[in-house]
Amino acid sequence: MNGATTGGSSLALPTHPSSRQGRRGLFALALLAVGASFVALGMGAVGIAPIQTLAILAGKLGVDGIAEFASNQQGVLLSIRLPRVLLSAAVGAALAISGAAMQGLFRNPLADPGLVGISSGAALAATATIVLGEALALELAEGARILLLPFAAFLGSLVTTFLVWRVATRSGHTAVATMLLAGIALNALAGAGTGVLTLLATDPQLRTLTFWTLGSLNGATWPALWVVLSMTAPALLLIPRLSRALNALLLGEADARHLGIEVERVKLAIVLLTALAVGATVAACGMIGFVGLAAPHLIRLLLGADHRVLLPGAALLGAALLVIADLAARTMVAPAEIPIGIVTALLGAPFFLWLMLREVERGGGLR
Repeated sequence: MNGATTGGSSLALPTHPSSRQGRRGLFALALLAVGASFVALGMGAVGIAPIQTLAILAGKLGVDGIAEFASNQQGVLLSIRLPRVLLSAAVGAALAISGAAMQGLFRNPLADPGLVGISSGAALAATATIVLGEALALELAEGARILLLPFAAFLGSLVTTFLVWRVATRSGHTAVATMLLAGIALNALAGAGTGVLTLLATDPQLRTLTFWTLGSLNGATWPALWVVLSMTAPALLLIPRLSRALNALLLGEADARHLGIEVERVKLAIVLLTALAVGATVAACGMIGFVGLAAPHLIRLLLGADHRVLLPGAALLGAALLVIADLAARTMVAPAEIPIGIVTALLGAPFFLWLMLREVERGGGLR
């Protein structure tokens, strides 16, 4: 099978599945995401039957009389579970579509949004805000206080992205391999900075940092959801519009230019949109690994490498996977809660190893 590489593992060129097959696949994934969300809304310390869940949601739309439910069930579903489930779906979709875009940009199935330091830059800025920004937060109004951590994480991801981009760009051309190496270096620097700030943290801050760095959706609220949606929506809406360009990039940058693709503009758009989405997700729920790696590759195995199907499919599967992972995190050891980063790592690390072994068997090594 033909492939395209950039100093890493190969990605198969799109086989362009029939539009009917792609539509069926996306419809099935949408059903999976909606079904997983519906199940997650009903499960927890306060049990809510599916018909009661439907009745509560329909009641908010003005449709009454479907089924009886208790007031505490309505309060739990609308105030706690619904924003949490929607937040997990938005974060999973953003991480997965960002991973698919980065894999297309690097032409490497082992790429994910943290590859160029975006996640670690956001984590460093958010850690600095938690440890050093307490006094500043007290001076802000409540609404601005909610925005402080997401804004700091986005700023950190943007600064890291700019540094990586500046190092890798010469004479208007961005070398993808150089961007990768610069990202690895900045990942190390950001990790060191996060470690120093952790040493300076107080005991309450350490507890916050420990749970935050392992990932958690425990703090999901409606205001936090709206902030994350406003910052992930550009990636979810605009990255799929780059599907033709990403398909062309699998042939190589020179061939993509011959096909009329503005390669440098596409690179910049992908990196900036990914920085925006990942910065928001890191600020909202901490570090969550492997969703951006696993979801795109599973879609590639099921529906092919055509980015017209891969990008929306990865977003839908990422949403479903994170909703399911969060459900497991909050129910497996109830009333305690497992950090969601642990759940995704337990599921994603074996998948990552399998993916690496599969690439070795197919190509005689990671090229």
